[in-house]
Amino acid sequence: MEENRTKKHGAHDLPPKVLTVRELSEYLRVHPTTVYRLLRARQLPGFRVGSEWRFSIDMIERWRSEEEQSSIEIKARRGKRAG
Repeated sequence: MEENRTKKHGAHDLPPKVLTVRELSEYLRVHPTTVYRLLRARQLPGFRVGSEWRFSIDMIERWRSEEEQSSIEIKARRGKRAG
C-alpha cells in the first residue's frame, strides 16, 4: 500500500520520445533493413548516439506527414494527366 502512495509517474508511463531502429521499424511496419536504406539515402531524419541510430518521434511524425502529403500530390497530378 505504501508503494502505491509513493510511486511516481516515470518515463515508462509515457510513450518514448526517441526510438531505436527496431522500434521505428515496428512503428512504421517495415523491416529494419528498410530503415537503414532510408538512412543511407538521407531520406529519414535520425541521429547517432555512439554507433547506434536514434529517431525523435516528433521528427518522424513530421517526416511521415510530409511523405503522405507528397504522395497525395503525386496521385492528384497523375489523375489530372489521365483525365
